[in-house]
Amino acid sequence: AGFRRYIKREPLGTVLVVAPWNYPYLTAVNTIIPALMAGNSVILKHASQTLLVGERFAEAMRRASLPDGLFHNLLLDHRQTAAIIDSGRVQQVNFTGSVDAGKAMESAATGRFLGVGLELGGKDPAYVRADANLEHAVENLVDGSFFNSGQSCCAVERIYVDQKIFPVFVERFAELTRQYVLGNPLDEATTLGPLVTPGAAFFVRGQIAEALAQGATALIDPQAFTADVPGSAYLAPQVLVDVSHQMSVMRDESFGPVVGIMPVASDEEAIALMNDSEFGLSASIWTQDLAAAERLGNEIATGTVFMNRCDYLDPALAWTGVKNSGRGVTLSPLGYEHLTRAKSFHLRHEV
Repeated sequence: AGFRRYIKREPLGTVLVVAPWNYPYLTAVNTIIPALMAGNSVILKHASQTLLVGERFAEAMRRASLPDGLFHNLLLDHRQTAAIIDSGRVQQVNFTGSVDAGKAMESAATGRFLGVGLELGGKDPAYVRADANLEHAVENLVDGSFFNSGQSCCAVERIYVDQKIFPVFVERFAELTRQYVLGNPLDEATTLGPLVTPGAAFFVRGQIAEALAQGATALIDPQAFTADVPGSAYLAPQVLVDVSHQMSVMRDESFGPVVGIMPVASDEEAIALMNDSEFGLSASIWTQDLAAAERLGNEIATGTVFMNRCDYLDPALAWTGVKNSGRGVTLSPLGYEHLTRAKSFHLRHEV
């Protein structure tokens, strides 16, 4: 008695949001709106490929009658962005992008005692157990591998399948993949669009070629996709088997429409392979055994564990990563807390 004690959350000040091109509205809004709700001002620096998105955010804020000065959309190059971070005039930086760019963000923030939230690369694995609903697993993993042409940080890029169901899984996976229609996204018949640049497609083509030279087998004939022209941004989906972790396509983030599939003999082998990565953003387990999914999930080094789904953000859950997939949290109450600071009140009101 005689005391009042509580914790208050206060705004940090100014939050710099550095947003990517691949989901230009969703990834930006995940920080912009919570930051404003928490009482912060926001500076948005959008990717050079999606500058109009930043302008539309600014127009939306104007139409919503947001007080002047609370939101600014700035066109910045890398040097200017680093200068803002180094100036000490922002209190939090939330960045989504590559590992190398994330390192540059951390370097710019060195000695400034800023909060730095980094959502970086991914090489997300899936494990299909023998008891999985095969039709459901195939349909969802094909979509998880090739949605947005694989240009998603949480896209499925490597799949491990119980050896007992491996042949039928691979057969059905390849059959469904062949049904994609590669073409102009403005064409209603298109179900698979181009990569962001010809250079991005060149990188993925190189991964595929290297894997084939090292003994991998390609299950999809690129010639069946007439839009797949070497040198262009249009790239046919590819499914590789006879792959190993010595291949770049199973180690390095592809960010394109390619996935490698390996058979495994046990849960233990699957977990070992899933964890054999510098990344850890999300991982999915395909099984009808909830207890097994929870048990295996505890052993996976990842930010999110899915059961019988993948490539999905739930606003109620923390979106976070381990290892080179980043640091910090967005979404959920935890993401909101990262945009505020705690102040404790310890009040003795009876003396």
